[in-house]
Amino acid sequence: MGGLKKHLLRTVLGAIVVVFALLHAREDLRIPLIDRLELLAYDIRLNFTKPNTVDSKVVILDIDEKSLQEKDLGGEGRWPWSRDRLALIMDHLFDKYEVAAVGFDVVFAERDPSSGLRALEQLAQSELKDVEAYQAALQKIKPKLDYDGLFAEKLKGRNVVIGYYFSPDPGANRTP
Repeated sequence: MGGLKKHLLRTVLGAIVVVFALLHAREDLRIPLIDRLELLAYDIRLNFTKPNTVDSKVVILDIDEKSLQEKDLGGEGRWPWSRDRLALIMDHLFDKYEVAAVGFDVVFAERDPSSGLRALEQLAQSELKDVEAYQAALQKIKPKLDYDGLFAEKLKGRNVVIGYYFSPDPGANRTP
């Protein structure tokens, strides 16, 4: 009879552990100890499987403080950089340095208005809408001033991963 109680106690304790593990896995209940054990197991696995050398084929191009200094000091200036500048960087990376892939840890969530194209288009629709020379000139230079379009063209057909974010808000702002 004592063995039956011992067996029943082990079964109940095992079931409790399983229920807590399931609640943790479903994220209904966060158990910090399990989180820490998962991270520790991940670190151990990485340490056992990683190579013991640095791979010279992997280079991280970091946008640092020096890069953000004013242009006259050799830097690129304030962030965010215009998309035409990023398009030029894409050409350098893929054509000159022959990189295999580029990843951006950046979300390009808004349009780049830095070229002034929107102001020129507003003029074309208002004060200068009847000036044919202005309309023709605007149509001619428009592709060069569409920095988002230029950047998008430089990404086409290249191995590029762009940053993104998830939002739990169903009404979250979406890029048009």
